[in-house]
Amino acid sequence: MPGEDIINLLLIEDEEYDVIRIKNTIKPFEDRIKVRDVVSDGNDAVELIAEKGGSYDVAIMDLNLSGGLMGEELIRKIKEKAPSMQIIVITKMTINVTDYNLANRLIKAGAYWYGTKYPGDIEFIYQPTDFILSIINANEKSRIEKAWLKSHERLVTNVEHILEDKRIIGESDLVVALKSDMAKYSKSDVNILVSGSSGTGKELVAYNIHYNSSRKFENFVAINCGGLPSELVESELFGYERGAFTGADKKKPGLFEIANNGTVFLDEITELPLSAQVKLLRVIQEGEIEKIGRTGKIKVDVRVIAATNRNIEEEVKAKRFREDLYYRLNVISIRVPDLTQRKGDIPHLIDHFLGHYSKSMGKEKPTLDKEALEVLSNYSWPGNVRELKNVVQRLLFVDQDHVSVTQAKRALGTAFEEERPASADDLDQIFGSHPLPLSQMEKMVRERYFQFVRKNSASDTEAARKLGLAPSNYYRMAKQLGLK
Repeated sequence: MPGEDIINLLLIEDEEYDVIRIKNTIKPFEDRIKVRDVVSDGNDAVELIAEKGGSYDVAIMDLNLSGGLMGEELIRKIKEKAPSMQIIVITKMTINVTDYNLANRLIKAGAYWYGTKYPGDIEFIYQPTDFILSIINANEKSRIEKAWLKSHERLVTNVEHILEDKRIIGESDLVVALKSDMAKYSKSDVNILVSGSSGTGKELVAYNIHYNSSRKFENFVAINCGGLPSELVESELFGYERGAFTGADKKKPGLFEIANNGTVFLDEITELPLSAQVKLLRVIQEGEIEKIGRTGKIKVDVRVIAATNRNIEEEVKAKRFREDLYYRLNVISIRVPDLTQRKGDIPHLIDHFLGHYSKSMGKEKPTLDKEALEVLSNYSWPGNVRELKNVVQRLLFVDQDHVSVTQAKRALGTAFEEERPASADDLDQIFGSHPLPLSQMEKMVRERYFQFVRKNSASDTEAARKLGLAPSNYYRMAKQLGLK
């Protein structure tokens, strides 16, 4: 077997003659199979594996060693220290040659293979071909399990990074209760309805529930129902087959299909047209989707987390939202508090975002004057955490090591909240000697006006209509402004 990877063995055997017989059995293959170490005591074997377990691919152990640690207990200890290491068990031949119960117990304990030794007058420990094949196959299983463990560790690390990036900042009673609910509900698999004002962090709640659940290694698909053109909602959610309509030159998987075995987050669920609500109800009830152009149904296993910033009960009463779908979604209800309801968290949020964005911009985190923090803490925050995040980013455009009260007011854009026209003196007070670039000022005005219109509209669709925009364009522009 030239050119192939070396298989490293650990022998756990307390009879010197049997050690010699094992070496005799593998001798024709010593260019591929190497005995790295030999120990005669179970405890010593466990200590050696703990010290350099990665040096061994396969352990060959006698079932009945002298000393305290042997048999099934030794197998379990080895697997605790080196989960991917494969264990071949050999023992003296007895009258009951085929002890299936014993073999079954050993396999359950974690052994890969079990065989009985030849009588002592034979120079081989076991039938050579079978013994060598068992070592090669055990090594292949060890290699596969090592690769799986490495891949699994990467997935776990990725999930940890996502949870760190998406963590909800705050220590107020409301946030502590919210985190407790998220931890509790992530253990179940039921549908959840998340409510709260725009910008409070409803999508963060969905992220945390998904990535703490048993579905965490599967897809999390977030959909803003208000950002989908009404004529494309069904094809986006459920997909279509090739040739289903003019221009369908290839099949398209729907978002529910992509999220199979994972979680779908339906933001602004009340924006979903009634026709799509009917199909969504079928997905939730029957666990199957109907693709455009396909006669048969496709089974999917998806957890649904929906969110809205509207009074969904009022939408049900007004017949704009199906009552049966509402009850299917509202198995568990979570309310995300407004920032004004947890003002004590504002300093924590400011500190967090200052550190986060300073790091991404490659600069030192500035400090805030006491008066500046008071201004920010007492602000009404109509855009909630999303608006606070944007304000913090503006603060970092001032290349100074601390933030003054004037700069805090400037970042808030309070000049545009005054009912009277701003005078030159007002602008001097707010902007000081550092006027904003025109593009940044325009972005600030547009952002504030988008917030104002959305606050005075019942839905994204209505806000888009008031602004003279198509819903998809409204959603795109709001996202560019950091409002989505």
